Parts: sequence; C-alpha cells; structure tokens
Amino acid sequence: MSALINSKLPRVGTTIFTRMSGLAQTHGALNLSQGFPDFSPPHRLAEALGEHAMRGHNQYAPMAGLPRLREAIAQQIKLHRNVAVNFDTEVTVVPGATESIFCAITAVVQPGDEVMVLDPVYDSYEPAIELAGGRAVHVPLVPGSFSIDWDRVKASIGPRTRLFMLNSPHNPCGSVISEADLDVLGDLAEEHDFLVCSDEVYEHLVYDGRKHCSVLTHPGLRTRSFAHFSFGKTLSVTGWKTGYCIAPPELTTELRKVHQYVAFVAVTPVQHALADFLEAEPMYPSNLAAEYQRRRDLFLSALSGSRFSWTPTAGSYFQLLDYSQISDEADTALSERWTQELGVASIPVSVFYETPPDQRVLRFCFAKSDDVLLEAAERLCAI
Repeated sequence: MSALINSKLPRVGTTIFTRMSGLAQTHGALNLSQGFPDFSPPHRLAEALGEHAMRGHNQYAPMAGLPRLREAIAQQIKLHRNVAVNFDTEVTVVPGATESIFCAITAVVQPGDEVMVLDPVYDSYEPAIELAGGRAVHVPLVPGSFSIDWDRVKASIGPRTRLFMLNSPHNPCGSVISEADLDVLGDLAEEHDFLVCSDEVYEHLVYDGRKHCSVLTHPGLRTRSFAHFSFGKTLSVTGWKTGYCIAPPELTTELRKVHQYVAFVAVTPVQHALADFLEAEPMYPSNLAAEYQRRRDLFLSALSGSRFSWTPTAGSYFQLLDYSQISDEADTALSERWTQELGVASIPVSVFYETPPDQRVLRFCFAKSDDVLLEAAERLCAI
C-alpha cells in the first residue's frame, strides 16, 4: 500500500506538543509542555454553553459566524485596539486560529511563491505553505532577545515573496514586537507588495507595562494583513477551538472561499456562549495580563535557587529556561529524559528551527495552577 502513497508532507510526523503531552501522561509528569491552562474558564461562560446547547442551538451557524458574535468581536477590537472593523465584511469566526491561518495561506499563496517565516517558527505554518505549493524562507530571530533581524529580513526578500508570517506575542519564545517593528514591516510590505499573516492569539498576555502591537493598528498593514485571534487562549477554553480572523474585505472574501470547504463553520452553541460572555463582560481581557504575570513571577521566583538562567518572558504564557549551566545534552533528548526522570514535561525549542543554533533552551508553560508551578520548580531546582 505504501508504494501507492506519495506524501505531500514527507517530513511531517506527530507534533512535538502531542508527543510531549503523551509522554507526560504516560509517566505521570507535570505537563508544562503543551500550552493549555489547567484551571477552569469563567463560570459564566461555561454555564452559557450548556444553556445554549439545551435551548437547541445545535445546528449550523452562518458560514462566517453568528452575526451577534461578529458584532461583539468588532466591539472588542474597538474597545481594546481603538480600531473600527466591519463585522459583516471583515470578521470571520473560525474553529481555531490554526484553521484560519491555514485558510489564509491557502487563499493567497500560489505554487512557487515564497513565504517568509521567522525561526523558531510555530509548527503549523510551513506545512500549510508546502501544501499550497509555496516555499518557506526561514529567517532566524536574534539569539537571546528573539527580536526580528530586519537586515536579514531585507536580504531575504525576493521577487517571489508573497507573504510574511508574523507572530507576536511569539510562540515559543514569548518575545513581542514594537511599533517600530510594524513601521519597518509596513514599509517593506508596501515596497515589495507582499501580504502579512499575523498570528496574535496571545494578544492580551503582554507583561511589565508593554503593550500589544497589532497589524490592525498600523494603517499600512491594516489593508494588507490577515490578523488571527483565539478565544481559547483569552478565555482558557482551548478545547473549544474557536477563534476569528480580521482582514480587509478583499482578503476576507478569499479566506472565506477556503474556510467554507475546510471546516465550513465553527461550533454553534460555543459561538452563542461567547457572544453572551463578551456582551456581559467586555473588559474581561483587560485583567488577564496581571494574573498571568503573577503566575510567571511565581514560577521564576521559585526557580531562583536553580542553575537555570532566563529573561522573563515579555508575552504569551511560555517561559524559556536556559539549561546550559546544567547539561550539554540536546534539548530534544533532555526534555524527554526530564519528563521521565523528574516528572516535568517541557518543549525543546530546537524543533522549531530549520537550522537550530547552538543553544540549550526549553519552553515551559506557566498557565498552570500555583501548586503545579511550585512543585515543578522544586523538582527543577533539585537538578
């Protein structure tokens, strides 16, 4: 049978997140690998889901999403970003940001096009690019700071550059871009006439007085960008797999052409519950950063006696720890060994690079209860 299969993704296997979570489950380890909270979402939100399912809201929603939810999303963008968007022509509700990113890439990338990605790059981007017939051009972020090296970006732009993949707050690194970064990107996009696909799912998790810089707030990028967001990350319901994409009408039209044949719709009672919650508690996202920063600081404070080194993450709910003073072992092997021997699961960062640099870094998720974070830190300090 295998002789009949010519894989379109020959280099792709099971994702690192699935592998490490599976390993954590097998060995009963504290799972600080996969990015999901271990605490409950807002009670009001969960209650609304059950209510709408029992009311009979269980059939297809409109393909672009419930109008009421899309209106609530537009109001959120106005409230938190001071940007006006048209809920009808610019907002699409999707079953997760990964799906909308796939649809955006599929919609605009033609065979032979080049798509610029910044290493370490989130693992769903390149498979989508390859399936569209495009080629990923990898540009490494600056080691240590994980900021964008614009000189290398400029040197990598070519006549076939069609799309730039932006991710801020960044997964797996936790770095965030600045308004100056957006200005440079906007100038390059206009000069070379390429589009931008912006992954902003951790938009509300930005720390230490920083602010999230969205392509939606930049006039030049607003007209040529897909911006992707996640209710799963914001409302601690990753299993609900619901997000949204905001793009100008021309790009939204193309995204919806693909979306309708990939998933068609997002889950109907979930959409009703989200609309209820956003209408009732529009300011809820404003409180997230302080709480997640508290969890980050608790974790790092508990690690103060360890041999790890770090820079506190600027955004997302991931913290990188440098273990170079502890071991020379490759991060892939070490993360598996520590999951089994220490009972703490993490993610090796090297798997997100085309050409991994010489660094010793693991990613830990701190979207966990205080007890789990403190126990994980105690085990890591014992190394």
